[in-house]
Amino acid sequence: MPRIVVVGSINMDLVTLAPRFPGPGETLLGSRFLTAHGGKGANQAVAAARLGASVSMVGALGRDAFGDQLHAGLAQEGIDLAHVARLDDEGSGTASITVAEGENQIIVVPAANARVSPAQVETARASIAQADAVLVQLEIPFDTVEATLRLARRENVPAILNPAPAQKLPAEWLQLASYLTPNQHELATALGAGAATDFRELMRRAPCPVVLTRGSEGAWYRDAAHPEPVHQPGFKVEVVDSTGAGDTFNGALAVFLREGLPQAVRKACAAAALSVTKLGAQGGMPTARELETLLTRQAK
Repeated sequence: MPRIVVVGSINMDLVTLAPRFPGPGETLLGSRFLTAHGGKGANQAVAAARLGASVSMVGALGRDAFGDQLHAGLAQEGIDLAHVARLDDEGSGTASITVAEGENQIIVVPAANARVSPAQVETARASIAQADAVLVQLEIPFDTVEATLRLARRENVPAILNPAPAQKLPAEWLQLASYLTPNQHELATALGAGAATDFRELMRRAPCPVVLTRGSEGAWYRDAAHPEPVHQPGFKVEVVDSTGAGDTFNGALAVFLREGLPQAVRKACAAAALSVTKLGAQGGMPTARELETLLTRQAK
């Protein structure tokens, strides 16, 4: 069983379904509202756990109603929460999500996520040292991201850096990361490059292996064994809600990384495809059995 540590955010998603996105100053009637458990860190942890990994989470929650619900939800997925802090003086993070025409727009309020600290990462050293992979994103403080990358490097554990939301990254982080997993916009921003630059050229510029997601097109990957970008086609499905697809991809990539990068990327693309067939960031995340069914069907 793969052992994964996720250092990242935990949010309550406040989801509104609408016929289209409103313009500035415009009010629209939505068709549905729901709450769903989210946050890039929690999403990736759930994705990995459902695919059969033993997952530990490093994060923070407020001691509020959302925090209680989010903590219980992660525990129900079998995720180790020993390193998830509960804060008395801060609320839990939220994400306000509008879904229209199969796409989404998101506003995140970090709250407790802004208090995830390097000290917490250090406290989780034993778990990280025993992990097969560590996942970290950019919805927590930058010094905590850096502490995670440095600790993973010291313990010789593969570190997957998902550079989302898009930020320009310190050059040293790109050296510390074992894998960078952006979309095209995130990669251009991370490298400080022009948005019009061809994504394959951007992948060649990165000093670390890159796995670049391209939505329904699938993904491209490049590492020492594959110096030129390689394309992994996507899996055709009916899209209901794309929220959480990238997080599902990252969680799956971490789980299957020890099978080799080409196989891990293929399985991550399949898991991401399954995730967009249902509502909610975590709602469509597949189990190992569901993933195997899709892969078997596609192989015929």
